[in-house]
Order: sequence, then C-alpha cells, then structure tokens
Amino acid sequence: MKAAVGFLGVLVFGIAIFEVTMRPSGTERFQIVAIFAAMALLAGAVGYFFPRFVRFGSLQTSVIAIAVLAVGLVVMSAVLSAALMSFTVHDIRVLAVVLAFGLGLGLITAVALARPLAVDLERIRVTAHGVATGDLAVRTGVVRGDELGMAADAVDDMIERLADATEERARQQSARREFLAAVGHDLRSPLAALRVAVEALEDGLAPDPQRYLRSMRADVDALSHLVDDLFLLSTIESGNLRFDRVPVDVAELADESIEALDPVARERQVELLLDADGVVPALAGPDQIGRVIRNLVDNAVRHAPLGSRVTVTAVANGGARVTVTDEGAGFADDMAERAFGEFVTGDPARSRAIGGAGLGLAIARGLIDAHGGSIWAEPGAGGKVVFVLPPATASN
Repeated sequence: MKAAVGFLGVLVFGIAIFEVTMRPSGTERFQIVAIFAAMALLAGAVGYFFPRFVRFGSLQTSVIAIAVLAVGLVVMSAVLSAALMSFTVHDIRVLAVVLAFGLGLGLITAVALARPLAVDLERIRVTAHGVATGDLAVRTGVVRGDELGMAADAVDDMIERLADATEERARQQSARREFLAAVGHDLRSPLAALRVAVEALEDGLAPDPQRYLRSMRADVDALSHLVDDLFLLSTIESGNLRFDRVPVDVAELADESIEALDPVARERQVELLLDADGVVPALAGPDQIGRVIRNLVDNAVRHAPLGSRVTVTAVANGGARVTVTDEGAGFADDMAERAFGEFVTGDPARSRAIGGAGLGLAIARGLIDAHGGSIWAEPGAGGKVVFVLPPATASN
C-alpha cells in the first residue's frame, strides 16, 4: 500500500513539474501523461512481483539486479522522452551511447557497493554457524553505522550474554555437585555412626550403652539440623517464608546467640566477644534474626584459627547494623561476591575439619532479604560479614 501511494505521488509530481516548466499543448500533455502512467505501472509491477517471485543465490546478485532495474527505468525514461523530441539520428545514437555508458557505470557501482555488504553478511552467517557449533568465542567483527551494523552488534551482544550464561551455568553446576557431595557426606557420616551404634547395642557389644545413646542423640540432632536447614532454604527460595515482625533488641539477640554457641567455640579454643552499643532496636522476627546471627557466628568459628577471637559488633546506625569478624584468612574478592549462594562453601576442597553444606550464609541472606535489609561480606584478611536492618520506625 505504501509503495502504491509512493508511485502515485511520483506520477502526480512529475506531471505537475512538466506542466509548470514546459507549458505543453494538449497533445503533448496527453503523451507525457500516458508515458508517465505506463512507466509508473511498470515500476509498480516490478516492485511488486520482483521480490515475490524472483530469488537469487546471494544478496550481492540481488543488489546488482535491483540497481540494473533502477537504471533501466531511467534509460527507458530517456528513450521515451527522446521519442517526443525532434532528435536527429545522430542525436539518438549519441544518447544511446551515453545511456549505455551510464548503465555500465551503474552496474560497476552496484557491484562495488554490494561486495562489502555481502562480505559483512557472510561474516554474520559464519559467526552464527560458529555459535551453533558451540564456539562462543567467535565475533562478527562488523563495524557499520547502518541496520546491518546494528544487527551485527546485536549478534555479538547475544553471543556475549550466551557466553556469560554458559559460564554461570557451568559454575552453578559445579557448585551444585559440590553441594550435593557435601550434603551426602553430612548425611552419610551420622547415618553410618548410627548404624554402627545400633548394631553394637543389638549385639550387646556396647560397653557403655548410655554413651552410645548420647552419641546417637548427637547424630540425630545433626541430621535434624541439616533437614531443617534444607527445608528453611527451600521455603525462602520459594517465597513462602512467613513471620511476624515485632520490636526487638538486636544486641540481646546477639548475646543469646553467643551464649548458645559458646560451647562449640570453646571446643575450637575460640573466644566469642560481643561489642554492643547499648540497645539496638529493630522491627524484625526475633527467631529469624537470631538464626542469622547464629549462622554467621557459627561460620566464623568454623573458619577462625585455634586460640583466636570472633567478635560480634551491634550498633544502631540508621538501623540495626551487625558485624561478625573472625581472625581467619578472610574472603577473597571473588568469594566475597558469591559467598551467599546456596551451594557455596568457603573451602573449594571442602576440608572435613571445617565441614558444613554451605547453607548457613545462604539462609542468612534469604532471611535478611525478607526483612528488607542487606548483607555482604568484605574481602581481605580476617573474615567480616555485615548485615543491616531498616530502622525500627521504618514502614514494613
């Protein structure tokens, strides 16, 4: 429809220019209108049927064919115009030579202009084929300011994003395998110990049944904690976590967490210290924030050297701010950014002296996010994890 309107507009414009400049007679006017109308119909027919029924093997050939058709229309216009004028045979021959020369120049120009276009399109095709075969390092190398350049940029950007996504997927898969191995170990160890203890009790080979029962109780508690962590993380990730927010003193929650983990810290010869700036108010779920602090302190104790300290600092600074610091190796730059993933463990080799399935920080992140707060690890020597809760007066 737009093309038809364009052809009609050119026809009307051409007739109007001819009328103003030439002031033709009635016969001339009829002839020129007939010629213009016939050429407009011919151009319209070519524009309609050519792209629908004519297919070439390459874009370069298509561009050349289009250029030839365009020049052909110009040549036809000149020939028909000459037929209306009083040209001698010599004039017509000169005109024919000039038109032929112009047609040749137009053909060469079309070839010259189409070649870079075809080359750049071939680069895009080769790049797309490379991506299809798994080569994500390939790029088009096309630098243009037109639509083809925009398409090449889009292809390169797509490859870049695909490469990043592939790398992230590989990292997640590796981390997931480590996580499953860690969970399997944490399940297998207490289950194996329980099996041995039960068999010893059944066979009457336990010299101290009460000690065996206490050991079995510890193994059952370890399994229960792991199952609880997995269920809580699943609840957080699914967005189904529900809790009531009430006014709490975060410093008091930190003190309770330190008291609960003090026996564990003593076994590792780690001293737990609380540095609180009086009352640190927040509007939060006490169980959830207590769980966050316990997870952070437990993680710090696991990574703290023997005979060192773990310090919990709680201050009211535009909201409740809690910092848990240990004297261990700390977080590497890349680890500080991904430490709170649900499959991440601090030691790539998963030292069994440290243990854990890498859920503590992921749970802490989910609980803090549910409160509208923020949590992060600071890279450098000495592990430091900080979380901030909104002020107690903030609307939630």
